[in-house]
Amino acid sequence: MNDIEQAARRIAAGELVAFPTETVYGLGANAADPAAVARIYALKGRPSTHPVIVHIAAPQFVSHWARSVPDWALKLIAACWPGPLTLILPRAEHVSDAVTGGQDSVGVRCPSHPVARALLLECQARGVVGVAAPSANRYGHVSPTLAAHVREEFGDAVPILDGGASEVGIESTIVDCTGREPVLLRPGAITREDVARITGLTVHGATHASPRAAGTLPAHYQPSTESLLVPASALDGLVRTGDDGRDTGLFAPHCPAGYAGAFRPAPAQAAGYAQMLYATLRELDALKLRRIYIAAPPEGLAWEAIRDRLARATAPVSAPGGRATGR
Repeated sequence: MNDIEQAARRIAAGELVAFPTETVYGLGANAADPAAVARIYALKGRPSTHPVIVHIAAPQFVSHWARSVPDWALKLIAACWPGPLTLILPRAEHVSDAVTGGQDSVGVRCPSHPVARALLLECQARGVVGVAAPSANRYGHVSPTLAAHVREEFGDAVPILDGGASEVGIESTIVDCTGREPVLLRPGAITREDVARITGLTVHGATHASPRAAGTLPAHYQPSTESLLVPASALDGLVRTGDDGRDTGLFAPHCPAGYAGAFRPAPAQAAGYAQMLYATLRELDALKLRRIYIAAPPEGLAWEAIRDRLARATAPVSAPGGRATGR
């Protein structure tokens, strides 16, 4: 599907459309239509208490969804929108529980992908002020960064706007703006250092009192194949045990001598790594291997979001809070 006007008409009529953003592909519905948002939850198999993020065409529309925006959050909007940043704000009175998961806050972002922006502008012209759009995949699965990934998840159940590969490749940074200072709920391409520099404030970590947000449960973004994080220093040991790994996969900076499994090289730079992470996990998962090994990425602020996604992708399914996924 390549017709943005047709996609906007579908959304305005209460239907679902998958579309690209710079982070991952989203499964979109009119955020002001609770029945349409409920179709997202039903198709994904997502619990209704998990909030979804509202995508808007331009920063000025944030006031439609939030009853207040602190001055320091306005600085983030000016510096980072359009872009991969979601702000959690006090919800406006008319915003439905279908979007917020029953909370008094709402997540809003303005994406930068040209197809997403064109779609949101067309929706705006039809009276749709925001599009609710979690990641376009089944609940708990690896997020999609290509139209083909969405098709693997849903087949012909939902039309897809194809915008090529997502440039960022992992979900947006989420910052809680409901208090006096920013709280980082989910790391992303916009780092905690960026948030601190832009706002001039201390960036805090999430607490039990923080709002629920998309993509923050312990186990999600997960392949069906058992996946394990291993220290980079232990890669050679994968082969020394006498198992050449023929029925396993490996995503790592280098391939150990004697390894006979499915090796995929990991980029040395964080941005390139993030861009191909989910596509690589999906590719290895499709091989129906016994196990996927992932070399632990470097320490450092630039890799924080990647370490976060890998920790969730390799967490036991029985982890407290269960599995989830989100944009």
